[in-house]
Amino acid sequence: MIQTVVKRDGRVVGFNEEKIKSAIRKAMLQTEQGEDENLINRISVRISLNGQERMTVEQIQDMVELELMNSPRKEVAKRYIAYRDQRSIARRAKTTNMFHEIIEAKNNDITRENANMNTDSPAGMMMKFASETTKPFVDDYLLSPEAREAVRHNYIHIHDKDYYPTKSLTCVQHPLDRILEYGFIAGHGESRPAKRIETASIIGCISLETAQNEMHGGQAIPAFDFYLAPFVRYSYIEEVKNIEKLCGEDYSSLYDAEIKDFVKQPLDGLKGSERAMQHAVNRTVSRVHQAMEAFIHNMNTIHSRGGNQVVFSSINYGTDTSAEGRCIIRELLNSTYEGVGNGATAIFPIQIWKKKRGVSYLPEDPNYDLYQLACKVTARRFFPNFVNLDATFNQHEKWNADDPTRYNYEVATMGCRTRVFEDRYGEKTSIGRGNLSFTTVNIVRLAIECMNIKDRQERIDSFFHRLDKILDIAARQLCDRFDFQKTALVKQFPLLMSKLWNGADKLGPEDTIESVINHGTLGIGFIGLAECLVALTGKHHGEDEQSQQLGLRIVGHMRSRANEFSEKYEHNFSVLATPAEGLSGKFTAKDRKTYGTLPGITDRAYYTNSNHVPVYYHCSPRHKARIEAPYHELTRGGHIFYVEIDGDATHNPDAIASIVDLMDQHNIGYCSVNHNRNRCMHCGYEDASKDLRECPRCGSKVIDRLQRITGYLVGTTDRWNNAKLSELNDRVVHE
Repeated sequence: MIQTVVKRDGRVVGFNEEKIKSAIRKAMLQTEQGEDENLINRISVRISLNGQERMTVEQIQDMVELELMNSPRKEVAKRYIAYRDQRSIARRAKTTNMFHEIIEAKNNDITRENANMNTDSPAGMMMKFASETTKPFVDDYLLSPEAREAVRHNYIHIHDKDYYPTKSLTCVQHPLDRILEYGFIAGHGESRPAKRIETASIIGCISLETAQNEMHGGQAIPAFDFYLAPFVRYSYIEEVKNIEKLCGEDYSSLYDAEIKDFVKQPLDGLKGSERAMQHAVNRTVSRVHQAMEAFIHNMNTIHSRGGNQVVFSSINYGTDTSAEGRCIIRELLNSTYEGVGNGATAIFPIQIWKKKRGVSYLPEDPNYDLYQLACKVTARRFFPNFVNLDATFNQHEKWNADDPTRYNYEVATMGCRTRVFEDRYGEKTSIGRGNLSFTTVNIVRLAIECMNIKDRQERIDSFFHRLDKILDIAARQLCDRFDFQKTALVKQFPLLMSKLWNGADKLGPEDTIESVINHGTLGIGFIGLAECLVALTGKHHGEDEQSQQLGLRIVGHMRSRANEFSEKYEHNFSVLATPAEGLSGKFTAKDRKTYGTLPGITDRAYYTNSNHVPVYYHCSPRHKARIEAPYHELTRGGHIFYVEIDGDATHNPDAIASIVDLMDQHNIGYCSVNHNRNRCMHCGYEDASKDLRECPRCGSKVIDRLQRITGYLVGTTDRWNNAKLSELNDRVVHE
């Protein structure tokens, strides 16, 4: 006898015989003979008694078809089958419409969910088809009922849900030295150890691209300068040997000679070994420059994920004070300043300067000159961004200026803001680790649900009560995903689980990855703190001190709960200031549909990113820094502070330095600067003039604004979704 029914969305409900009767009756009414109540009752009773205790909707419908086919009313069976087909088509209609929009390369929020992906290309279309058909499978078969309900009711968003069945991880900080020293085998190809700077540069690109195809998030190199520095010396020695062959002289004493800095100098007046040494240095600098130029060019042209997306890559550098390391930094910055192709700004890699007092920030620091160059490059090319190693939460007790491997104890970040450093189950480091997956909580919706409670304290208490419930669900959902991810085999991730992830070298191809991935993080993100506070207090944190204190209490509470989850579930939980892109409009659209247009809350097409002061709020950079800074210590899964400056920043590197000074003064972890940059989409010409309408080089009128969408650049706003375009148009200059 049937007791329960498994619905198509996975929910289990009690069996209702009346639904069988209703379906048969509808089919009968479409025939000439009409309905037959006796036959309806006989069929429904037989199905009810003969069915299994738990059955799916489809299984019950199959029984109805069989009973009708065996009855005198076969024409009813045909009508019933036709009705089932129509219902199936109706259920598929949404997917069909979506597919047509992808096929027709329409510009909408489905095809522009990720601005770094070209969904108009065949590979991009294929990936989007797969993405949109995979998500329902995850909902139906991989999520718990409570998680599925939380998603359905707009309380949480599971990031990269389409990759959930693949068991892939989000991101990793590449220990590139392991690959450069030992080479690697990834599937069908292999790479030998590097011996010269050109090879090291190429292997760095291959490493990032290969890992990107094994993961669903970004790739980063945590100490680009340290990793590539040895190959500057190797290449220099190679140049000395070339001179030896040419001149027939023995210059072996120059191989390990101390070089204060790898800088090109004229050879006039130099003789003997001194001339040979400077010539070798000049040749080496040229090779390093070309290698860095090639690295940047490759990272903007090499595609991953089936050929529809450039590698989402980041590199961290700035603290190697050796002559070789400084050469890498200098030529990387010089190449970035020059641009790619016709002088266009490179979109990737996201470059991140490691700001450290005593190393790379103050006038007396050994890398201060390179820091000044970094500010100059940022003023023209948006990158590098800046990570603050002096922030209290970014410091490591083992860091020592005399340690040649001190980069192991320097925090590194990636992409828009992802940060990995603390580890409850191993050495505190960014290297060889990453985020496993993350889920974002819609704190705005929780606040909207409490808006009508008149008593302020009762309203806020109710909010925290609701927040706790959703945080519990998010934590359990992340643990469920971890339990699914940990069953993956090492052989499924040939590079990631052989050279990149810490401890993976001890595993065999048939082993699961469970023993190493717990060093990664599970992120709980949030979006729309500003709108949440408006719903609870009437003002956001940028305009009201009491709202600011409540905002800090909310995010601080999330941080405390994340610590509790870490102890309870024995994982590294962290709080992430979510870099909302496609999500910025999804949450808002659903909430507006439910609650209508609420001033300051749902009246725009987007919710404000994480804990940021709203982009439309006029304030000074200092005020913005003061408000947003305290959240960085609370959001150790990742955060970013950015400032919009006016006009042409190309000749104003001091403006960039002033923002980094704010970072230093207010204990900010990571920051970037936005400014105006026009780009001709035909010839690549760029300038910073206001409201450029026609390209002075080629006459094209197809001019786009080069801008950050969250923390990374996008070559054209054509790939931005409607919500992010709306946000872009609302952005005001901080002055």
